[in-house]
Amino acid sequence: MELRFETISTGDGFAVIQQARAGVERGKADEVAQQVGLTDKEMARILNLSERTLHRHRPEALLDNNASERLLLLEGLLHHGLDVFDGRADVLGRWLRVPLSELRQQSPLTLLDTATGFGMVHTVLGRIEHGIYA
Repeated sequence: MELRFETISTGDGFAVIQQARAGVERGKADEVAQQVGLTDKEMARILNLSERTLHRHRPEALLDNNASERLLLLEGLLHHGLDVFDGRADVLGRWLRVPLSELRQQSPLTLLDTATGFGMVHTVLGRIEHGIYA
């Protein structure tokens, strides 16, 4: 099953900034999480929110700038991952949880609580995309 995200390209940083400042609806977090099998706990960690706060917001409520930006970064990363893994969300979801030597035996998912971690995971996906393995 091939999934595609309708998202702003993270290559267009100004568009991401503009959307993050405007806010992203909380319901988008559920959609993104469901597509690759992220748990509420994992999603809350990525968005830098408590699970309770994540659940407290109604689906149409706007996330703050920080959580909105993280959600947009996650969408961009998942879009990249789906390109690398031929649209296979199940494969991408499993890959996100596997400790990788190039990430010092940490799984990509554990690094997504920082902007630097997002960049590192994008780099690993780029290496896979171009056939450069650790």
